[in-house]
Order: sequence, then structure tokens, then C-alpha cells
Amino acid sequence: MIRHSLLGVVAGASLAVSPGSFADTHPVPPMMLAAAMDHGGGPEVLTIHHLPTPKPGAGQVLIAVHAAGVGVWEADERAHPGKGWRFPAVLGSDAAGIIAALGPGVHGVEVGDAVYGVMNGSYAQYATAGVENVAHIPKGMSFAQASALAISGLSAMEGLDEALELKPHETLIVHGASGAVGTIAVQLAKLRGARVLATVSSDDGIALLKRLGADAVVNGRTGDIAAAAQSFAPHGVDAVLGLAGGTALEKCIDELRHDGYGRVAYLYGMEPLPRPRFNIRMILYSFVAGEHELARLNAAVEAAKLQVPIAAEYPLAEAAEAHKRLEAGRLLGKIVLRVE
Repeated sequence: MIRHSLLGVVAGASLAVSPGSFADTHPVPPMMLAAAMDHGGGPEVLTIHHLPTPKPGAGQVLIAVHAAGVGVWEADERAHPGKGWRFPAVLGSDAAGIIAALGPGVHGVEVGDAVYGVMNGSYAQYATAGVENVAHIPKGMSFAQASALAISGLSAMEGLDEALELKPHETLIVHGASGAVGTIAVQLAKLRGARVLATVSSDDGIALLKRLGADAVVNGRTGDIAAAAQSFAPHGVDAVLGLAGGTALEKCIDELRHDGYGRVAYLYGMEPLPRPRFNIRMILYSFVAGEHELARLNAAVEAAKLQVPIAAEYPLAEAAEAHKRLEAGRLLGKIVLRVE
């Protein structure tokens, strides 16, 4: 398990692909195209490079990427790469595509399988992943949708189940609900039998979250979060899933019950962190990826008939434009790169 901190998009991932057919008709080339950077900086540092195609190591698979999700944390990685980074560097941790090759010791998947998961350097035609960190794409889901699912889906599911231990009939505020994690969290919370108040930052977000099943929605920029929460749960809200920091999250936490059972979970890397409260459980968490976790996520996706909103799609060559849109904020869902 791990913890955190060019092909056209196919409309349906349930496309029949016979094992071995991809390798037979699309031999893995020695070089590939990737949106990479030679140093840190603004979005403009992301440019197309010709780089050696990675080779899968022991326990790894090589994926011919169809679509790659663009994570909000990747803007920070681009602007402030760590001291140990080697350039040119390829960003990207979420993707979906077709297995093109198997490393030594890999079992349970075949060349030609359509998969999604947590990968290494997915802003590229090819990317590697540990076999335990990929799963077959749920029936009927497109490559674009699946590329936005793994990290956001795991973050949503594990925030609700492991961090908050959400129970049926409990009341939950999902703060920052119109983003990639929030849109999934609302749907999974409804699947768990909870009542959900979603906070968003635009009227378009209100419409989206109502379509996704939220019991109540409030615009945190123009509306009154406290009044909405008190109307929603007069005796205090049971739990808060905090996906954005700041004053609005503090207002959500203020509306938790104060009998020792109120709790708030928030993702590692979120800033600013909420201030501690007496008699409120404050839970900092990060997603965990692995075979068991992805199997649970797939089961939840199918049970909830999950929708994965795509905020915008860009071709790989326009990765810089995708990052400009990412930094503009107020996304409804997740940005996706089409790998062509």
C-alpha cells in the first residue's frame, strides 16, 4: 500500500479488449511524449518532451495512458519541486488506460486490460504503477472519468469510513463539496445513509450538488453557513468533512455537536489547518491506495452508480493551460488531460 501526500479518450471503459491484443497491435515504443518540466516555476514550465518510455519493474505494470487526472497538489509540486527531484520531471499520479506490459512477478491482470489507479508520472503516453495500485475500470465508466477517480475516490471513501466512521442517519457537512473529492464524498455519504449538507462556492456548484443528491446546499461565499447548518441539524451536526480550509471551514466546525461525538476530518496538505476545539475530534488523514482499498472503491462506485464530474479537459500538449485553469479555482469536479 502507499500513502500520500497518445490515445484518444474512449467513451466507455467497458470496451472489450482481448488479453494480449494491445501488445500485438501497439508495440511499446522506446520513446514517448510527456508534459514535463526542466525546473520549477509557473504553468509555462510544462512543455512537451520526448523521453524514454519507462519499463515496469518487479510488481509493476506499464500503462498506455488514455487520460490523466490533474490534482490540485500538482500545482504546488510544479512551483516548488523538492530537492531530490530529477529533471526533466513528469507530474501526475492519477490515470486510466490500457495495460501495455507486465513487470516480473505480476499476477491478476493481463496486457490489454482497461485499468485506472495511482501511477507514477501520468502526464505522459506511458506510466508505471504498482499492480496493487490499479484496478479494472468500473463497467460503463469512460477513461476520462476513471482517470479522475482513484485519489479523489479513495480520499472521499476513506475520509467517510475510516476517519469519520460515518453511520446511517447521521448528519454530515461536506465543505468544499464541488471539487473532485467533494462531489464523490456526497454521493458515497448518501450511499452510507447519511444526510448531507454541501457547501460550495458558486451557484453552478449548488445546481451540481443538488443533482448529485445532497439534501441541502449552501453557497459559502454568499450564503450563511451557520444558519443553513442550524436549519439542517438543529441539535448540531454529527460530522464535517473539510476539503478546503479557512474561515468557512471554521464556521462549519462551529456547528458540530459538542457532546464528545462531533468530529471533523480534513485532508493532509490542506491549508490553513482548522484551530483545535474542546470536545470535538479533529482528524487529519491521508488516502491509502492498495488492492483491497480499490476493490472497496469499485464496489461503492457500482452501488452508488457514481458520477465523476469533469471540470475541463485539455490535450496533453496543453498541460500548461490545464494548470492555469487549476490555479484559477472554483472547479466543478476534476481537470483531465487527454493523452493523444
